[in-house]
Amino acid sequence: MSGQKPIVVVGSINTDLVTFAERIPSVGETVIGNDFQIHPGGKGANQAVAVARLGYPVRMIGRLGNDPFGEQLRAHLISTGVNTDGIATSEGTSGVAVIEVSRKGENSIVVTPGANAKVSPQDLELNLEIIRHAGIVLAQLEIPIDTVEYLSLICAREGVPFILDPAPAVELPQAIFKHIQWFTPNQTEAGFFIGEGTIGIKNPAPAEIAMLLLGNGCRGVILKMGEQGVYVASQDGIEQSLPAFPVKAVDTTAAGDAFNGGFATALMLGKNPIESAQFGTAVAAISVTRNGAQPSMPTMAEVETFLENNAARTTSR
Repeated sequence: MSGQKPIVVVGSINTDLVTFAERIPSVGETVIGNDFQIHPGGKGANQAVAVARLGYPVRMIGRLGNDPFGEQLRAHLISTGVNTDGIATSEGTSGVAVIEVSRKGENSIVVTPGANAKVSPQDLELNLEIIRHAGIVLAQLEIPIDTVEYLSLICAREGVPFILDPAPAVELPQAIFKHIQWFTPNQTEAGFFIGEGTIGIKNPAPAEIAMLLLGNGCRGVILKMGEQGVYVASQDGIEQSLPAFPVKAVDTTAAGDAFNGGFATALMLGKNPIESAQFGTAVAAISVTRNGAQPSMPTMAEVETFLENNAARTTSR
């Protein structure tokens, strides 16, 4: 795969402080945890590592603090195969996420951006050649919105497909949507972007949600629905639901990032959008059976074996 154009990820790099308990506490409640772990994370880094673990060339643009976490995070990305030439170092702390995981694999996350909040349009200009030579650019919303918007403009100008994972959900400039090749929200994020509760549709179906999102101007939408699978729709007529693979979830942290990394990799390997979404769903399914964000990302061999073992499900629909 060394001759392929790399996937470029522009986004956040965090240290995940993960605590495990029987359930996630309610507001004002204290529960006793049964385990604690520290993992590298951040939506951007998660997606970059997902791609690297699949064996596809990937480069990352972002920022780390000049603290011990920053040194560890950079070393870890390099060890997984992520090119870190586009990652700068800022004064202050690196990003941190505090994650609570229940026995059922559900999670609750609080992110403190740290250096991620300093990723600027100037960083993009300094790394313009990296973006210009990308096969696909992936971004999320854990860095400043003006930087994401500027990135979308660069991708449009340079003719590079732009995939946006709109997490965490925040208001976006309307103009950004016309530059998005694939918009990949989960159900909660999709509800935010369609103004659920104000659109006059009670409990809209995935197809209705996707059509509303396409109405914003993006060329394609993938609605990530957890154990219900994904729904794929595009301006050129794709409308298809893909079920999730039946697995026992241990930790759903970064399942969406696993999907995005897998989806982008499959597109770069020449698969069509439906095949790529199926591949991404398999990557996500494997990831939720393991603890942690980046440690849960599977290899290409693991995904291929998983798909072979589930071939009846993927060919009988």
